[in-house]
Amino acid sequence: MSFSKQIPFHFLLLILFLILKLNNNQAQAQALSSNSLITSLCKSTPYPDVCFHSLKLSVSININANIILLQSLHVAISEAEKLLTLLSDADDHDIIEKHKGAIQDCNELHRITLSSLNKSVSRLATNNLADARTYLAAALTNKNTCLEGLDSASGPLKPLLLDTITNAYKYVTNSLSLLSAGSRKNKVHHPTNSLPKWLSRKDFLIGNDTDYDDNDDDDDDYSSMITVAADGSGNFTTITDAINFAPNNSVDRIIIYIKQGLYEENVEIPSYKPNIVLLGEGSDITIISGNRSVVDGWTTFRSATVAVSGEGFLARDIGFHNIAGPEKHQAVALRINADFAAVYRCVISGYQDSLYVHSFRQFYRECDIYGTIDYIFGNAAVVFQGCNIISRMPMPGQFTVIAAQSRDSPDQQTGISFQNCSILATEDLRSTTAVKSYLGRPWRPYSRTVFIESYIDDLIDPMGWIHWSGDEGLDTLYYGEFGNIGPGSTLDGRVTWPGHHVMDYYEATNFTVSEFITGQEWLDSTSFPYDDWV
Repeated sequence: MSFSKQIPFHFLLLILFLILKLNNNQAQAQALSSNSLITSLCKSTPYPDVCFHSLKLSVSININANIILLQSLHVAISEAEKLLTLLSDADDHDIIEKHKGAIQDCNELHRITLSSLNKSVSRLATNNLADARTYLAAALTNKNTCLEGLDSASGPLKPLLLDTITNAYKYVTNSLSLLSAGSRKNKVHHPTNSLPKWLSRKDFLIGNDTDYDDNDDDDDDYSSMITVAADGSGNFTTITDAINFAPNNSVDRIIIYIKQGLYEENVEIPSYKPNIVLLGEGSDITIISGNRSVVDGWTTFRSATVAVSGEGFLARDIGFHNIAGPEKHQAVALRINADFAAVYRCVISGYQDSLYVHSFRQFYRECDIYGTIDYIFGNAAVVFQGCNIISRMPMPGQFTVIAAQSRDSPDQQTGISFQNCSILATEDLRSTTAVKSYLGRPWRPYSRTVFIESYIDDLIDPMGWIHWSGDEGLDTLYYGEFGNIGPGSTLDGRVTWPGHHVMDYYEATNFTVSEFITGQEWLDSTSFPYDDWV
């Protein structure tokens, strides 16, 4: 007997109908679940409508939070590419700049943003959430810096440019928000960073006292070293020529040995020159000096004597100076907007805005840093250890401020951490009572700065901190103090802002090398000393 005769045909149709209905119900349930997930996640982002627009996914597929995040990032990349085309097309006929290089700044920064977005996608594939968050935070910092530079610009293209920049970066902001939400649900993963294995003797000696003269008996170890000497005894007489000569996109460290001398030049290390190492003969005898300033027409970003965008930058035994003077206002000596950057035994000297710790992860050890107002500023995740932070005499009527940290979102894992540092004043500042001095002020509403086990001299006002503009940020910032000593460390009289914290040991560990800049692996590769405690 055939199967068709055993079961009536109408019964077969009924079975088929029930199967199709079940599948349809499952699809509808899946669609409802997908819609519910998208709605829930998008409502939690800063720009819900932009989030919904970016998630034009078919609700028939089984989506999850990771797929939504990746889709948001891909749309952010697409919008960033459109913005880059607009920036590249901008010229003097479309934008009139008061400051030199505002469009150049935006172009350079936005190219780094595009690279950071692509890196974020690749890091998510390996569940490296710490790196992905770092890249997205840097991208948003790039946006702010670009807009600051365009403040004084004019021309028919400006409104379109500002709108396009603002709208394009909304997708980046949402992506960071989605990533941060996922990180809160799952402990952030700190994998071993995928860095080159710099294990040669030459690289190891970067962090140790060594005679780097290329006439040394160990010539074989330093055969690839580039030497700069002002007196003509090296490969080049300027640092800029040595940087230009260095290979692009090197996966190995490129060591540039700078002999003693005064190098009056503005040095730029672009993003396609990673792993540059600048080795001097001493911070008091190998000196790089410039005098660009905002008053003289430069953007703050472009005013830097030495500007670093190349990942993996290292510097040791060098003086970085901007001698524009306090009357020239913002004038940067060293700017770093590069990941895995470390500076050891250097002097960074200026007045207002001396050291621009712009973005990414950075580390400074045993450096002397001089300035007047906001002289350590930016939105990197940065740790200073064993440094002398030295306030100097400002112009009449001014006060001094050490840190102006510019975190503008709780999703950014950025901030400035001072550990075992000495907070001091130059002799002329110490001898006057007419100038007040402070630890920091909030450049952005979520500004974050901490002082841990440091010596604070009596130059610091009992309030400790000062506001930026009215009450802005006073309840959203994070200013912390733990285990400090010295006459200026007394907590009596400190500000009573909701964002000021007298930290305990547990809170302080959040700002150590391993926790704050995920630094053990990459700092080990530098052989610069560092301390870590958890």
